[in-house]
Amino acid sequence: MNARTLPHDPYTTAITNALTAAGLAPAEAWTSDGDTRGTYCYLNSVLTLDPSGTLADDSDDAPTDSAWPHGLLLLWEWHTGAEEDGDPERGPVWLFAELKADSSNEYPTSLPVHGYASPAAVVDAARKVVARQIGAGHFHNFGSPQWDGGLIGGSWDQADALNAACEAWGANETTE
Repeated sequence: MNARTLPHDPYTTAITNALTAAGLAPAEAWTSDGDTRGTYCYLNSVLTLDPSGTLADDSDDAPTDSAWPHGLLLLWEWHTGAEEDGDPERGPVWLFAELKADSSNEYPTSLPVHGYASPAAVVDAARKVVARQIGAGHFHNFGSPQWDGGLIGGSWDQADALNAACEAWGANETTE
């Protein structure tokens, strides 16, 4: 993960463990905090999934018929709400994005879970994305269905402690 401890490290570990137990072990998982303190402050976790088992292949050799030839990102972000234009709002959000051959990714789409979703909820939502039951939404829809099934699952049983830790981090970041 990270060289120093961040408030969301235990949450990311819990999510990673749940994905691994469900057979969706992240190929990579890391956490970080925002680069520009006081202006664009956030905490984030990035989990790279390899549902097609093709990430180890050279991108030129990836099978063209694999569903996720370059992988899938699950992104968790917690924002202080201190950005100049007011977006994004304060608090957590889950997103997903398909990786491209050039290592960039599609525009992230909201994952339909609570900001402090339970690990089981994230696994359930990830499975639905992998199966293309949940498709990219806001900017792209390449034949994948839009999700209209509401929020998936509940909140993490340690959500209150995580929220308090993130709020304390955010208060410290916006005063520096």
